[in-house]
Amino acid sequence: MNKSAIEYITITMDYVNQRIDNFLITRLKGVPKTRVYRLLRKGEVRVNKKRIPPSYRLQAGDCVRLPPLRLPDNKPMTLKPSRSLAALLADRILYEDNYLFILNKPSGIPVHGGTGASMGVIEALRVMYPHLPHLELAHRLDLGTSGCLIIAKKRSILKELHELFRSGEIKKRYWLLTKGHWKEKEVRVNAPLQKNQLSSGERFVRVSTEGKSATTLFRVLKTFDHAEWVEATLLTGRTHQIRVHAQYSHHPIAGDDKYGDALFNKEIRAAGLKRMFLHAHQVEFTLSSLNHSIKVEAPLDHDLTACLTCLT
Repeated sequence: MNKSAIEYITITMDYVNQRIDNFLITRLKGVPKTRVYRLLRKGEVRVNKKRIPPSYRLQAGDCVRLPPLRLPDNKPMTLKPSRSLAALLADRILYEDNYLFILNKPSGIPVHGGTGASMGVIEALRVMYPHLPHLELAHRLDLGTSGCLIIAKKRSILKELHELFRSGEIKKRYWLLTKGHWKEKEVRVNAPLQKNQLSSGERFVRVSTEGKSATTLFRVLKTFDHAEWVEATLLTGRTHQIRVHAQYSHHPIAGDDKYGDALFNKEIRAAGLKRMFLHAHQVEFTLSSLNHSIKVEAPLDHDLTACLTCLT
């Protein structure tokens, strides 16, 4: 094990508005994600000599203090994706230009490594494309969610994408299968969401008046006997937003083992569904710096289409 010394980092314009947790996860390669959050929680990482929450956004000139850390001699970044994983990810690239990738993320593969997974999508892509040293996730998708995932190739594009996400100028549409029948074909759910963390470190979100505002538009696409295929449009971007809003509306998502209905999940497994039916179907945005508009759609995976066919 190698032990680092205290390090002080002055934030430049390249990192302005980046969350401190994301900055540290990228900076402290080889340090488990759980350890990064523990450093923040205990105040071992400080900005301008003060404690900060994981959501703190860096400002130009901030002085970030990193404590001495024990780093493994063989860092996870030396790991390589298996041939099958590399081939899968390469085959699922929906869009690529000089500035970004849009990938149809497979269900069951995390967007980044952490507890229980040494390698995620971003770590694999960095090994697959060593000539692109600045690859970064522009946003995240849950482990069980498939579909459109944006990865920036340049720091300037990452900053622009983050601004677009914050201002709601990136349109994201999801396809999901939900329990029961919605009373109307189109329903707008406005319910504030509060993020909580269990003692195990697991995140759990619930509707709460003390939470942040959140709005999702649900639109029924097709009706089955005991379920409906629905499109959800995110008008805000909160953690687990679609899953919690679906649950709150009494129409939980099929296969959701955290916010779903256990009996419904058991019934839907009979239709061959072995995962959560939540798919980021479409993403649309404009990069004003390039005067370039992008709209990409990710087709449903075979297991999801087979499930719909079985229900018909």
